[in-house]
Amino acid sequence: MSPELSDLNWPLLEGKVAVITGGAGGMGGGMSRLLAHAGAKLVLCDISEELAAETSAAIASAGGQVHSVVGDIRQPGVVEQLHQEALEFGEGRVDVLVNNVGDYRPNGLFLDTDEEQWDAQYEITLKHVFRCTRTFLPHMVEQQSGSIVNNSTVEAFRACPRNSAYTAFNAGVSAFTKTLAVEHGKDNIRVNAIAPDMANTLQTPLESMMRGRDPALVQSWIPLGRFGQPEDYAKVVLFLASDMSSFVTGQTIMVDGGTMAASGWYGRYQKSGWTNLPAAP
Repeated sequence: MSPELSDLNWPLLEGKVAVITGGAGGMGGGMSRLLAHAGAKLVLCDISEELAAETSAAIASAGGQVHSVVGDIRQPGVVEQLHQEALEFGEGRVDVLVNNVGDYRPNGLFLDTDEEQWDAQYEITLKHVFRCTRTFLPHMVEQQSGSIVNNSTVEAFRACPRNSAYTAFNAGVSAFTKTLAVEHGKDNIRVNAIAPDMANTLQTPLESMMRGRDPALVQSWIPLGRFGQPEDYAKVVLFLASDMSSFVTGQTIMVDGGTMAASGWYGRYQKSGWTNLPAAP
């Protein structure tokens, strides 16, 4: 009997090898745990040795197969180390690459930013996506199969005041996703992205986002009436990584609780600046 598609115990990635950058905490930790639960041999890379050990232990204790690489994915040597260790752990296969690393770091109005800030945002948002993809892609072409999932943001598709470089480079992630998908569809390689919003993670904790705000207003900010948890984003990554999305490529899927459909940024009431969490007057 065919398994129910809604049953996450169905091993959607059985026999597959998945690599996740920034795979220890927040969204990445949720992705690592879920993809391992779905049967993948999971290779995670993270800059935090403590979080990498913690997430790896959780996966192993649940019966999953996991290998971790500790290092800064912005460094070419770390990318090469990740590639080599992934191939060894996967016995010559890499089926899924999740370019998850990113960093939300507001820099102020564009005129107040400089080239050093632009370069730092480029390194953490887009350049490592190029480098990791360029390193792992030839092997996927050789094996004539693979799925690449990139992490963009809803801010790539709307204005995000005081975050011009951040929005620009994330737009680049989604544009890169489209073009790479077209270039390598003939190789049976699918390339997609997710665009998160309103995520309750280590980088954007709910307590910080809600500080000084009325919890009753969440219903007016987010159509689904709650903030996203790491597993909400992980489920979509699992869909894109698996054969469940076998005819989906070149797409950026909004994982935002409906915020992109419903709203944007607003000027603060009788104050300077902007907000995407408007309060009542």
